[in-house]
Amino acid sequence: MQVQASEEIDFKTSFIRSPGALKQNPALVLNADYRPLSYLPLSLWPWQEAVKAVYLDRVQIVSEYEEVVHSPSTTIRIPSVVVLKDYVKPQKRVAFTRFNLFLRDQFSCQYCGATGDLTFDHVVPRASGGVTSWENVVAACSRCNLRKGSKSLRHSGLVLRRAPRQPEAAELHNHGRRFPPNYLHESWMDFLYWDTELEP
Repeated sequence: MQVQASEEIDFKTSFIRSPGALKQNPALVLNADYRPLSYLPLSLWPWQEAVKAVYLDRVQIVSEYEEVVHSPSTTIRIPSVVVLKDYVKPQKRVAFTRFNLFLRDQFSCQYCGATGDLTFDHVVPRASGGVTSWENVVAACSRCNLRKGSKSLRHSGLVLRRAPRQPEAAELHNHGRRFPPNYLHESWMDFLYWDTELEP
C-alpha cells in the first residue's frame, strides 16, 4: 500500500489532544533515538493507531499494557510505548501561533506572572505602528491587557518580565516538558525524563 508523503507526516505527528482520551490505553510514540517526538502535546497515539503501526512495520513495541485486542486470526497486547523505525528530523522553524506564543511565555502573563485567563498583547500597540510578531507580542492576563490598552509600556506603568523574542524549537520542546498531561502511564516515565539525574 502506497502512503503519500503528507499522510506519512500526519501519521507521525498527529497526537492526542483530548484529555479524556488519555486513559484509553494510548501509546507513547518515541523517535528512533528513543526521545518523545513532542512533549506538548505529548506524542501519544490512540491504541488503534499504535496497533496499525505495528502491523505496517513502522514501529517497534517497547512496552505493552496488560489489555489485549483480538482479530479473527490473532491476539495482541496493546502497546504502551512504541519507537519509530525511521528517524523523524525535528523541525527547526517554529510556527508563530497562539499556542506556541503561550508556550514560549510558559503560560504566564509577561507583566504580572498570572497563569489564568490569558490572552495576548502587542507591546508596541498596533495603533502606534506595532506589528504582530514574536518580538512584539506577549502572553498577558485579561487584567493587565485591559490596563495597558493601547498605551505604551512607559505610560501604562507595566514592566515586561522578559523581552519577547523568537524562540528556538528546542526551547519550546524543553518548555513543554514542564506541562505534563494529567495522566502518565508508568511505562512512559523512563522515556519522558530519561536525561534527568538518576537517584542512587
